Amino acid sequence: MPEIRNSDGICTQITTVKLPPDNQDEVLNLMKERARFMSSQPGFISVNLHRSKDGSHVVNYVQWTNPEKLAAAHRSPEFRKKWPQFGELAQEIEPYLYEVVFTESA
Repeated sequence: MPEIRNSDGICTQITTVKLPPDNQDEVLNLMKERARFMSSQPGFISVNLHRSKDGSHVVNYVQWTNPEKLAAAHRSPEFRKKWPQFGELAQEIEPYLYEVVFTESA
């Protein structure tokens, strides 16, 4: 189960995907398929997909044990095989690594 916390060692990647609203469901289906593959890779912790209510964006929140294992999974042929199709459906794909600096919960 995903847990957002300020912790050394956990690699967090947040990817924002800008897309035409008509493509949101297809993009989410591709991302779910890729997430299932990623979940079987060494170092995987969790993945969460979020859709904007207007259909124009998808956000992917990924947790991994370290950036090297995340990069290795991204380079795998299985992960990349549908990259051209994904690129045709999305307008902008912006992945960045983040560090959790603060959390508060009830």
